[in-house]
Amino acid sequence: MTPAPLTERLSDARGPLFFPVTAYGHDGSLDLDAYRTHVRRGVTDGAAAVFACCGTGEFHALLPEEFEACVRVAVETADGRVPVVAGAGYGTALAVRYARLAEAAGADGLLAMPPYLVLAGQEGLLRHYREIAAATALPVIVYQRDNAVFTPRTVVELARTEGIVGLKDGLGDLDLMQRIVSAVRTEAPGGFLYFNGLPTAEQTQLAYHALGITLYSSAVFCFAPEIALAYHRSLATGDTATLQRLLDGFYRPFVELRAQGRGYAVSLVKAGVRLRGPDVGEVRPPLHEPSEDHVGQLARLIERGHELLRDDA
Repeated sequence: MTPAPLTERLSDARGPLFFPVTAYGHDGSLDLDAYRTHVRRGVTDGAAAVFACCGTGEFHALLPEEFEACVRVAVETADGRVPVVAGAGYGTALAVRYARLAEAAGADGLLAMPPYLVLAGQEGLLRHYREIAAATALPVIVYQRDNAVFTPRTVVELARTEGIVGLKDGLGDLDLMQRIVSAVRTEAPGGFLYFNGLPTAEQTQLAYHALGITLYSSAVFCFAPEIALAYHRSLATGDTATLQRLLDGFYRPFVELRAQGRGYAVSLVKAGVRLRGPDVGEVRPPLHEPSEDHVGQLARLIERGHELLRDDA
């Protein structure tokens, strides 16, 4: 495998990027049947790619053998219809181990998340991601957020590294992103990919789109694919009226609800999946479940989003 196939497939993405939640049974153990159903629905509903065992998929809570099992199920379920990208993280040695497990499970690429705990300098971060990229034949997307924030110069060096094909931004500093895009375009041209990786990325995607960043993760797609797809189509076609209606009537209230609890970027999304089915279980600690009132608000908000789509029809 070379980076080109994944780069080409993501460059031509015609739907949202799907970050499935990881399913657990009532005893807290992995539920691969429910996970398979969840992934299958996402692919059938029109996801452009499956990002398995990443942030929304509680990568932090998975044992290596659970991680490999989930990635393998995602690959089998996608069946080549869309690429499967798997998470990799922690310190360099463990990140390499997860990268190799993902490769063995048949993944098409890696999303390399920030290293655990440490505040490293640019030189150390560059070395970390280069070692991950060198460990397998899988193309690597580097995730910028928290303790992994890069200067434009470092991203140029990442883009020049064999096997590193893109940067996912979870920081939200548009000035920095503009300088990164400009620096890579002038100093390391060649199809480097960029992703908006902020929570509920639809809320900020108009701004990222203006920078030429068209790829974004969609947590909403996990539990309300019709709404996420309507937003994606409207953005692609320049349907400003529909975009504004969805942003004002659904996405802004959802972001405000998400802000009511720590970890809700995962646990509230998982509650949304349970509302629609399948039963994917609760989140593992240290995350916690949303309150009953917040789940009720989410159910009403999803219905409001569907009403907005019916109004548009």
